[in-house]
Order: sequence, then structure tokens, then C-alpha cells
Amino acid sequence: MKRWLCLVVILGLILIGCSQKQATEIPKNEKGKYVVTIYTGSGPGSVYFALGSMYAKILNEKSKLIEAKAVTSGASVANAKAIGKKEALVALIQNDVTYYAWNGLYQFKGHPIKVMRAIGTLYPEAVQIVVRADSDIRTLQDLKGKRVVVGAAGSGCAATAERILKAAGVWKDIEPIYQTFSEASQSLVLGQVDAEFTVIAYPAPAIEQIAVKTPVRLIPIPDDVVEKLHKEGYPFYVKVVIPKGTYNGMDQDVQTVAVRSTLVVHKDLPEDVVYEMTKILYENIDELAKAHRVAKQIDIHKAFEGLMIPLHPGAVKYYEEHGIKVPENLIPK
Repeated sequence: MKRWLCLVVILGLILIGCSQKQATEIPKNEKGKYVVTIYTGSGPGSVYFALGSMYAKILNEKSKLIEAKAVTSGASVANAKAIGKKEALVALIQNDVTYYAWNGLYQFKGHPIKVMRAIGTLYPEAVQIVVRADSDIRTLQDLKGKRVVVGAAGSGCAATAERILKAAGVWKDIEPIYQTFSEASQSLVLGQVDAEFTVIAYPAPAIEQIAVKTPVRLIPIPDDVVEKLHKEGYPFYVKVVIPKGTYNGMDQDVQTVAVRSTLVVHKDLPEDVVYEMTKILYENIDELAKAHRVAKQIDIHKAFEGLMIPLHPGAVKYYEEHGIKVPENLIPK
């Protein structure tokens, strides 16, 4: 009986070991290429889906190691969880969400995702506080007593708007209105609200469409508010300047803050695969821009701006070969 029990235990351990080995393997196609699924955005109209689909196309055309497929998803939070479950091997994720996921905060409370590695941040997704060009609102302080669309209820935009307005000391003095972006755009054009928050790459076609009907301006976020956000535990916000002329009616450069989109991979992807992914990314920016012009803002010298998780060794190798010093805190342990 004891002998049989020992055999059962040994067999169980072997099966567990095999299943663990299979769980870490990356699938290959019949040509020996690694099959990677790229999680993008919430729909075919999203920037993430446009860029992710084009990136997959370029990888399939130029990579000797990868067969890529881009799919729609539930956006950043869902993408981080998919990386954690290994349902996705590559994903586009906002850097604030990578920070929460890595540290087990908010939607990831008690379940940190430590298998994420980065290729780099790509471009800023700016907080754009939109008002009509003929509005008397010029500063965050001028929002007091105004009707301000902060985003859809429960959205990341609404959370960001609340943080910024609290840092500016005006949250209690506004009338917050919770609407989707399309609802807010219509409300602004009709004069039913005074301002609206958006978190989106610029120039945003949706804001351009508003500006065609009604010229608009953006409200700046000054240095003291940015510093307060950082002190309050939101290090992922980076300063950006949106140039004048970005939208009809915008006659001055405007400083704001942004989160940055991040190209994330699973740590189990081999070094040579991620090296090739990094190389193909930076050598094909013009091709990516055919899918969405925001790709023009991808800059290898800004790849570490707002980066909240360690780099993958394959990406580190590429940067070092190109003379770019990698900060110690971004080198994987």
C-alpha cells in the first residue's frame, strides 16, 4: 500500500512539473515562428487597435521569428490581466495601469502582475481640458462654479479629472457631470456644459470635429499642480506641451499632463524575439503612422519617459547597442 502511495505521489509530481513546463512554453507555428497575440484597444476605431494591427502586420512581413495577431480587448486593465494570465504575450497599456498592476493597486489589489516587461513607452495620451474658444475660462481656478464633464462614471478619465481638480483645490467648487466623450462633445457644442476632460492622444479627431463647428481652447495644467500630483503618489503623469494650432481656435501652446502608452510583453518571451520586436518598432515608425499619425510621436530617446515597469532584456540589449543608457531601475533583476 505504501509503495502504491509513493508511486501516486511521484506520478503527481511529474504531471505537475510537465504542466508547469507547458505553461511557460511559447507556441510556435509550423515554420517554427513564435505565435504572439497582441491585445490592443476596445474596438476597431481605437488608436490602440489601429497601431497594434499595423504593428502585427509589420512584424509578420519583416520578422524571421514571429507570427503576430492583433485583437480587440477591454483596453488597458483587461490587457494587463491578459498578460498576467498569459492569454496575451504583447499588449498596449497606459503607464498608470502598468503602475497599478505591478504594485497590486486598485483593480489589481492583492494580485500584482509581476510578469510584465516593457519594450518602452510610445507616445503621450494627454489630459485635454476643452472649452469653447469664446469662453472666459482660462485657468483651472476659473472652473469654480462651472459645469465640468469629468468623463463617464467609473472611468479612468473621471478618476484623473478628480485628481487634477483636487490638486488644484477646485474639485469641491465645480459641478461634476458624468458623460461619455460623445455626449460631452455634443453638450459642449450646445453650450450645456462649460468644459470637458478627455484623456487621449493628440491631435484627437473627435476634438477636431468639435472645433470645426465650434472653435476650442485647452486649459493648461501648471507646474505646481503637476508637482502636487507627483507628491500625492501619481508618478506616472508626465508634462507635455500641446502646440498652438493643434485645434481650430487654439492660438497658444498649452502645458498639460499625460499618461504614456506602453508596449508591454510577457517576461517569458525569448530575448532574441523581443530584441527583434524592438528593432522592427523603431525602424518602421513611418509605416506605423499610416495607421495613425500619433505614431510620429514615438521617439527612441523618450522610451523611458513615464516607464513604470522593468524593461525586457531583449529591449535592453537593443537600447544599449544604440548607445542609449538604460536607467538602473529599469533593468530587470
